[in-house]
Amino acid sequence: MRTRGTIIIRGIVQGVGFRPFVYARAQEFGITGTVKNLGSEVEIHAFGDRFEEFLAAVSRGTPLSHIDSVEVQDLRGGAPDTFTILESGSGNLSGFIPADVATCDDCIVDIFTPGGRYEGYWATSCVNCGPRYSIINTTPYDRERTSMAVFPMCAACGSEYTDPSCRRHHAQTIACAACGPHLTLIRADGTQVEGDPVREAAALLDAGSIVAVRGIGGFHIACTEEAAGELKRRLGRTEQPLAVMATPEEVERIAIVSDEDRRILHSRERPIVVLAKRDSASLRGISNLHTIGCMLPYTGLHHLLFAHLAHPLLVMTSANLPGYPMITDLSVALDRLSRQVDYILTHDRRIINRCDDSVVRDGYIIRLSRGLAPKRTAIDLGDACILGVGPELNANISVYRNGFCITSPHVGNVRNPQTLAYLQETVEKIGGLVGARYDRVVHDLHPQFLSTRYAHEVAEAAGAELLAVQHHRAHIAATTREECVGIAIDGVGYGDDGTIWGGEVFAGKVPHLDRVAHLEVVPMPGGDLATRFPERMLYGILPTSGVRDLLASRGWSDIELAVLTRQVERGLNVAATSSTGRVLDAAAALLGICRERTYDGEPAMKLESAACAGRAAAWDLEFSRDGGREVFSTRSLLAEAYRRMAAGERRADIAASFQYNLARGVAAMAVRAAQERGIPRVALSGGVAYNRAIRETILGEVRAAGLEVVMNREYPLGDGCISFGQVVYGGSVGE
Repeated sequence: MRTRGTIIIRGIVQGVGFRPFVYARAQEFGITGTVKNLGSEVEIHAFGDRFEEFLAAVSRGTPLSHIDSVEVQDLRGGAPDTFTILESGSGNLSGFIPADVATCDDCIVDIFTPGGRYEGYWATSCVNCGPRYSIINTTPYDRERTSMAVFPMCAACGSEYTDPSCRRHHAQTIACAACGPHLTLIRADGTQVEGDPVREAAALLDAGSIVAVRGIGGFHIACTEEAAGELKRRLGRTEQPLAVMATPEEVERIAIVSDEDRRILHSRERPIVVLAKRDSASLRGISNLHTIGCMLPYTGLHHLLFAHLAHPLLVMTSANLPGYPMITDLSVALDRLSRQVDYILTHDRRIINRCDDSVVRDGYIIRLSRGLAPKRTAIDLGDACILGVGPELNANISVYRNGFCITSPHVGNVRNPQTLAYLQETVEKIGGLVGARYDRVVHDLHPQFLSTRYAHEVAEAAGAELLAVQHHRAHIAATTREECVGIAIDGVGYGDDGTIWGGEVFAGKVPHLDRVAHLEVVPMPGGDLATRFPERMLYGILPTSGVRDLLASRGWSDIELAVLTRQVERGLNVAATSSTGRVLDAAAALLGICRERTYDGEPAMKLESAACAGRAAAWDLEFSRDGGREVFSTRSLLAEAYRRMAAGERRADIAASFQYNLARGVAAMAVRAAQERGIPRVALSGGVAYNRAIRETILGEVRAAGLEVVMNREYPLGDGCISFGQVVYGGSVGE
């Protein structure tokens, strides 16, 4: 039996309290020696008769750690008398830094313990909780390399920091009211409000004021339900649903919470969870859908706010414009939010890496961000260092190096210079933290994307190979590397033929995915204009006199209709698309559910809400062949919906049936493709798959055919998985 050895533990071992954990186990088992942080690994020199017990204990890790491997090497020399934590050194960077996590229950107890050292202190944390990625400049993760460096520990914090029996032993974020970051409440004009910042902010919120709150990764805007309408007016987002933060009891009262939803809500990641309302007509001022995004308080500041609030629920929405980076600096908040908010509750701890809230629905990730990202995935893609710069909308980035892929938090819509700058900043930050030297840079197939242009710049500077990957193939690559029939259903993606894809069925294995079926290619009159005004999409798909009369009854002028008709007939400024999202937009327009899109996905989301009150019926489906590919006729589907609407059928039933039969058609193409090729599995990805009715219909049809279903629960179904899929593609070329 061994009594000594050098133990090398690799994985996520920074920022997780690993060294103090090892120290505590050494004391428990009578072990002497040292522990040292070497980047993504911990090196332990251990001596003692209970070496094997010690080894088993440290191999289990801490609550926030992730162990990749444990190696034991021979150790020579004499045993020291004590066990010591050594200064960090440099080493392997594959483990990276964990994401920010919610304040733990123990620290919440400390905050609300009368007379305790942490009573009422908003930034209370320990080795098991609090900010991580948002405060780090560089590795190794030590206080001097974080934004906590400007807050020297007081004697009491220093004592806990060096106390092996304390859970704040070597907690880099340790702080108290005497030495740590402080809160300030200011008016929108920058003048300070006297009194306790939290109590005053709570009172103002209860009275109907709108307050910006600086959190872990950026600013939120908060208000009560009664003030939600005014907030929407100020933001210019009258239709867009807003997320709420509420007590657990209030979430259970307003929404249907499954066991899985409850587990996610209460997890240390604390994402926004999209839930079905108990009463779909409730909280209309916050969300006019049948769903509402809910999250629980996840910082000490949030818990303190709710302790003083009379209201059990607050609107808590990101303070940035949709698609733009989170606001992190007070000066920027004062400049941009002075007309949107009445007050700003802020603190003086610098946010180094911004991070929006993560969003989850039915266990599937919608937005990969705070708590869930940076995301680290073990995957063997060879020896090359690969960068995936993501899509244009809902972008993030992924970096592969040494058997691991690191995916950044959500970046946004890379259509504007500010978000592009944030994308570049993120590439530099993540790349620097993992020591990346790129051999291959992967980007979207669209030649005009700003991210594509940026990829060219990075590749040229690094002398790296450049690779373009079609958007929907990246979706499938992010889902599985096994042979499959892949369904990709979403809004838009530039296709091989220069048209806009979005309802695609592939067959094969990455990187060889052949397009074998798709939705009917239909006109988009005015291109992006048809996305904003879905009635244009409706007429592009169904250019009939009946539809023209319908549009006329809704206020379209003769001149407008004549221009639209001529545009469709002559193909002037008309894009061609097989997009599932655009078909759903057209159905929403036909039924009068949404005539103008004011936020991303609005027509399809409102169609889904309307469909929840309806009963689906099977319609006849039409298929054809085009160049060897099967094509599902969405024009015939929309014509059937129009016929039923004209016959007076309930709108909700038509909406439910439209979704159901669209899903049946997509599933039928995938099943036939799998059966013809002898492929046993079907992969499903794309933003439309968040629609529960569509997703479950596809899955049901595929399973009924005896086929395996593959979906990705580790990455978003939407475009937040694209950068990861790009990296997978980049590591699969040549196979």
